[in-house]
Amino acid sequence: MKVHGGISAWCIDHPVATALLTFALVLLGLIAFPRLPVAPLPEAEFPTIQVAAQLPGASPDTMASSVATPLEVQFSAIPGMTQMTSSSALGSTNLTLQFTLSKSIDTAAQEVQAAINTAAGKLPKDMPTLPTWRKVNPSDSPVLILSVSSTQMPGTELSDYAETLLARQLSQIDGVGQIYITGQQRPAIRVQASADKLAAIGLTLADVRLAIQKTSLNLAKGALYGESSISTLSTNDQLFHPDEYGQLIVSYKNGAPVQLRDIATVVSGSEDAYVQAWSGDRPGVNLVILRQPGANIVDTVDRIQAALPGLQAMLPASIQVNVLIDRTQTIRASLHEVEVTLLIAVLLVVAVMALFLRQWSATLIVSSVLGVSLIASIALMYIMGFSLNNLTLVAIVICVGFVVDDAIVVVENIHRHLEAGDGMREAAIKGAGEIGFTVVSISFSLVAAFIPLLFMGGVVGRLFKEFALTATSTIMISVVVSLTLAPTMAALFMRAPAHDAHAKPGFGERLLALYERALRRALAHQKLMLGIFSLTLCMAIAGYVFIPKGFFPIQDTGFILGTTEAAADVSFPEMVKKHQALAEIVAADPAVQTFSHSVGVSGSNQTIANGRFWISLKKRGDRDVSASAFIDRIRPQLMKVPGIVLYLRAGQDINLSSGPSRAQYQYVLKSNDGPTLNLWTQRLTEKLRGIAAFRDISNDLQLGGSITHIHIDRAAAARFGLTASDVDEALYDAFGQRQVNEFQTEINQYNVILELDTRQRGKAESLAYFYLRSPLSGEMVPLSALARFDAPTIGPLSIAHDGMFPAANLSFNLAPGVALGDAVILLNQAKNDIGMPASVNGNFQGAAQAFQSSLASQPWLILAALVAVYIILGVLYESFVHPLTIISTLPSAGLGALILLWILGQDFSIMALIGLVLLIGIVKKNGILMIDFALDAQRNRGLSPQEAIFEACLTRFRPIMMTTLAALLGALPLMLGYGTGAELRQPLGIAVVGGLLVSQALTLFTTPVIYLWLERVFHRSTPAPALATTH
Repeated sequence: MKVHGGISAWCIDHPVATALLTFALVLLGLIAFPRLPVAPLPEAEFPTIQVAAQLPGASPDTMASSVATPLEVQFSAIPGMTQMTSSSALGSTNLTLQFTLSKSIDTAAQEVQAAINTAAGKLPKDMPTLPTWRKVNPSDSPVLILSVSSTQMPGTELSDYAETLLARQLSQIDGVGQIYITGQQRPAIRVQASADKLAAIGLTLADVRLAIQKTSLNLAKGALYGESSISTLSTNDQLFHPDEYGQLIVSYKNGAPVQLRDIATVVSGSEDAYVQAWSGDRPGVNLVILRQPGANIVDTVDRIQAALPGLQAMLPASIQVNVLIDRTQTIRASLHEVEVTLLIAVLLVVAVMALFLRQWSATLIVSSVLGVSLIASIALMYIMGFSLNNLTLVAIVICVGFVVDDAIVVVENIHRHLEAGDGMREAAIKGAGEIGFTVVSISFSLVAAFIPLLFMGGVVGRLFKEFALTATSTIMISVVVSLTLAPTMAALFMRAPAHDAHAKPGFGERLLALYERALRRALAHQKLMLGIFSLTLCMAIAGYVFIPKGFFPIQDTGFILGTTEAAADVSFPEMVKKHQALAEIVAADPAVQTFSHSVGVSGSNQTIANGRFWISLKKRGDRDVSASAFIDRIRPQLMKVPGIVLYLRAGQDINLSSGPSRAQYQYVLKSNDGPTLNLWTQRLTEKLRGIAAFRDISNDLQLGGSITHIHIDRAAAARFGLTASDVDEALYDAFGQRQVNEFQTEINQYNVILELDTRQRGKAESLAYFYLRSPLSGEMVPLSALARFDAPTIGPLSIAHDGMFPAANLSFNLAPGVALGDAVILLNQAKNDIGMPASVNGNFQGAAQAFQSSLASQPWLILAALVAVYIILGVLYESFVHPLTIISTLPSAGLGALILLWILGQDFSIMALIGLVLLIGIVKKNGILMIDFALDAQRNRGLSPQEAIFEACLTRFRPIMMTTLAALLGALPLMLGYGTGAELRQPLGIAVVGGLLVSQALTLFTTPVIYLWLERVFHRSTPAPALATTH
C-alpha cells in the first residue's frame, strides 16, 4: 500500500502546533456556545401579511362584497403571491396574503400598502379607518401568553391597563416582537338613545350623531405671540366623561334646550359589548407575545419574566398578572433531553471503543477527536447564523457515530501496525497515510448524501437546511481532526499491545473467526447471495411503496389550542354560559395546569358563535397522559355540554396554517357558486364523519345565522325625499355600534359609540317605531312607511374566499395510528363516492399541503442522494463500476429502516425520510472500507479479485464493526425516545438503527459477492481458485 505523509506526518512532527490549533478550535466552540440563539426549530420565515378591515355593524355579505372583493382585486395583481384568503363576518374582514419564500417581506408590505391606497376609493365611505396590515410568520408560535385578571375591576379598566401599561412596557424588551391582546374590552363612551324619546321630541339619531361630532373636538388653536413671551392657546373643546356628554345640547324644543341625557343614556363601557375573557374562573384578558425574528427565545422570555415583578408593582393590587403558557418550558426540557441523549450516545460510543481496542490510549484518542469535532462544530454553527434547536442538536447527536468513524479507522490502522511491530511514530505515519484516502472517501460520500437536502424547496427545505449544514460541517471537521490530532496523539501515547501466547482469544478475535467461516460459505454460494440481494432490493422498493406515510410526528408541547362553536344564532349571554360549563370540565382534569378562554369578536375570532381556549398542561413527568391522550380523554366529557362543541388540537412547533384552525389538518373547497359550494361541503363533511380514520371533522360555513331582511320601498321613500342610503345610515346609527367620535388622553385614544337603547336594539318591533326626517317637509316618517320587514331567515355568519372564489375550510384530526398519507387517499375517495361535481375544486392547505409537496419530492430526493454519492465515489476511485459495489449496500439499509418503522407502528414521516438519507451516507462505509483495500491489493500487490476482497473483508472487519456499532449506538438514544420532544426525534433514530442492523447482517456477505460479480462482468476476470481453508 502507498503511504503518504502529508498533513498527518507534519502534525506528528509538530505536536505543539497541533495541540495549539486544536485548543483554538475548542476555544472558539466554547465561546460560541452561549451566544447561539435558542429555538424549538430552525427559522422558517414564510412571507405573510395579514390585512384587517373594520366596518362595525356591516353584515358578512356587505363586508365580503364591498370590502373584501375590492381589496382582493388589487392584491391579486401583486407579483409573487402564492395564496390569498379572506374571511368576512359581522363588521370585520380579515385577509391573509402568502408569498413565495424568495419574496422580501418588506417589498411585499410596500406593495400591499400601495394596493390598499388604490382600493381606498372603492371602499365604503363610512369605514372608521383604512384597512391595516401587519407582517406575520404563520410558523411562529407565541413564546409567552400572560393572563391579566381581576375579580374587582371592570373589564374595560383592566383592558386599559393591559394595553397602555403592560403591552407597551413589554414591547420595549429586547427580543419581543408583536403583542396581541385577546378578550380585550377597550374603554369607550356609549350613547344609548331611546327611539321613543327621539320620536316624541322630533329628533333622529342623525341629529344626535352630528351633535356629538361637532361638540367634542381636538383641533389646533394657535398661540399668542407677545413681545416677551409666547402663550399656547387651549380650550375645553374635548369631552372625556359620560356626564360631560350628557350635558351636550342636541337641539331646542319650544325654546328649551334638549340635552343628550334627555334622550339617551350615556355610560362608560367597551367598544364592543360582546367580548369577554377569563383566566381560569377570573375575568381577564390575555397578552399573546411573539418574539422578533432571530431572537433567542429563552433569553427573551427570561427578560420578560424578570420585568414582570416590576410591572406588577405598577398595577393596582386587585390586578394579577400570571404566566398562562410559557413555551420555553418545553423548549428547555426538549433541548435538555437532546443534550442528555448526546451525552448517552458519546458514552456508549466510547464504551464500544474500549471494548474493541482494549487500550486506554486508543480509546482516549478516539474520544478526544469526538469531543474536539463536536465542540468545534458549534463555532461553525455560530458563524453560519444557526440556532441551537431540536434539529441542529439531533444532527450533532447523529454525527457522534459519524465523527468517531474517521477516528476509529485511523486509530485501528495505526493499532494494526503497532501489532505488526512498527514503532510508535512509524506506525502513526504509516497508519494515517494508508487510510487517509479511505477516510476522505467515507466522509465526502457521506456529505454527498446531504447535498440534496440543501436544495429542497418549501417548508422541508427551510427546516432541514440547518440540519444538513450542521451535520456536514461536523463531518468535515472530524476528517481534519482525525488526520491531524489522532495520529499525533497516537505517536505520543499508543503502545504496541503486549502479546501473551497463552492468552485466550478476545471478543474481537472470536467474532472475526466466526465471520471468516461464514464469509467462506457466502463466497462458495455466490448465486444464492446475489438472489438474497435481489430479493432485498425488491422488498425495499415494495416496502417504500406500501408503508403508511406522514408529515411530521404530532408533538407533545404541553400546549393545547381550542376553538368552540355554538349555534350560529346563539346570543352572547347564552354563549358565555356554555363556555363557562366547558371551562369547569377543563379545570377539573388533573393534567391541566392553567387555562384561559374567551368569547366574542376579538383577535382572530370573528363571530359571537365562536370562542377560544388556551390550555397549558403540567410538565410531562407530572401528568399521566400525553397531549393527544388528554384530548381523547376529555373529548367525551366536553360533548356532554349541549349546544356547543370544543375542538382541541395539540400545539405544534411546526405550524403551517395561515390562520386559526379547529384541527391539525385543513382541506379547502372552492366554487364560483356559493349555494353549490355549501351543499357539497356539507355532504363531504357528513361523509368524512362516517370514516373511522378521521376525528373532529368540521367546516367553517356557519350557515345558521339569523337574518332579518328589510325591503325598502324606493318609490315611497322618494316621495319624502329619502333614499336607500338614508335608511342604511339610520339603521347603522341604531344597530351598528357606530363609532361617531373619539377623544384623546395623554396615553391613548378612545371612541364614542352611538346605538339604540339596550332594551330596544334587540327587538324587531323597534323597527316599526324607528323614524327618519323628510328633507322635503321636515316631518318625521316612520320606517314602517318606507319599508317592509320580513320574518328572520337563515344566512351565514361568515363568508370565506380563497383566491377571490367562495370557499369553505374543512378541518380534521386523525385517529390514533392513522397516517396522513392514508387520510389523503381516504378523503379523495370520499369525494368520488359522493359524486362531487367538477365545479367544486378542493385542495389541502397547511401541513397537509406541505405533506403532499414533500411526498411528491421524496423519490427524487432519495435518487438525488444516490446520484450524488455515486458521482463522488466515481471521482474518488476513477471508476464507473465499483461505486455500484459500494451503493449495493443501500437496499438492505432501506429495508431494515422500513421494517423497524412498521414493527414499531411509525409512519414514514419526514424525520424517517431524513433517517433514510442518513443511511445512504452511513452504510456505504462498509463497502468503501472493503473496496478501497481490495482495489489497492489488486493494483499494487497483484492479488486476484477473490483473494483481494477476501483479505479486505477480514482486515477491515474490526473497523467495520466498530464504526457500525458507533453509528448504531449514536442513534439508539434517539430511537428509544424518552422525554420532551421525543416524538420528533424518534422516527429518525428508528430508521437509522433498523437500517444499520439489517445492512450489517447482509452487506458483510453480499458486498464481496457483488464485487466479484461486477469484476467478472466488466473486467472479464477468470474465476479464482478456491480459497485456502485458512487465512
